[in-house]
Amino acid sequence: MMATPTNLPAEIDMTAWPAHSPVVTFDHVALAFDDKVVLADVSFDVRRGHTKIFLGASGAGKSTVLKLMLGLLKPDAGRISVLGQEVQNLSEDQLMPVRHQMGMVFQEGALFDSFTVGENVGYKLYEETNEPLPVVRAHVEQVLGYVGLSEHIDKPPSALSGGQRRRVAIARAMAAKPALLLYDEPTTGLDPMTALTIDAEIIKLRDLEGVTTIIVTHQLRDAFYIATHEARRENGRIEIVPASAEKLEQAEFVMIRDGLIAFEGSADELRKATDPYLQAFLS
Repeated sequence: MMATPTNLPAEIDMTAWPAHSPVVTFDHVALAFDDKVVLADVSFDVRRGHTKIFLGASGAGKSTVLKLMLGLLKPDAGRISVLGQEVQNLSEDQLMPVRHQMGMVFQEGALFDSFTVGENVGYKLYEETNEPLPVVRAHVEQVLGYVGLSEHIDKPPSALSGGQRRRVAIARAMAAKPALLLYDEPTTGLDPMTALTIDAEIIKLRDLEGVTTIIVTHQLRDAFYIATHEARRENGRIEIVPASAEKLEQAEFVMIRDGLIAFEGSADELRKATDPYLQAFLS
């Protein structure tokens, strides 16, 4: 397990959440931009240590769900609870302890080009802890080692491949050891083999670090791979293997259509769905 620098904000005690209990709840959430209804009446839970994968056509509201969780948008109606806090009622200052427990991986990585890889990964730690710089750098090296990029710590992001930059973005999101990791199209634009390495990192963080995982994607191959595989330590090595029956139950898909949840269930249930819209989406 990775060590975490001390002195990070710790107003939310994650020991208060038993395994598999809800850490995110949407309760009849609605949101519209002028006359365009994005979410009409959406309810779901995300349980601790589980995976929730949001699918849907472009503009269906998938990324909006992430922004609502982060408190970047406020719903027109309904309740959104994240780590026990109803984020729709919180000010920016009140949201900070919640956001400290969340990491976000954006579609394009959103790295700072003028920073080194290490400075990108350690940005939040450098800004928000009182640890000596060598201690923070050592932690950054450890995190980069986790995603296989420690030798690139002093390089600019422009010196890396697209897949490597995406792994740096994941390292940055995980550096403060968040309870929740949100991924917005984490494999879009990557070739299949590179995307598979990103899928493996997502699985490792979920299963070995206990991170609750929320993914927005339209990449079906990657979504099903993450939902149907798990990471295990075997003889000191990390292996990605087909998921056990218990693990399969902990990964759910959510399909949003016309502002409503058109489907919620496991990978197997999604494959067997007979709804023409779902069949067309999966074909």
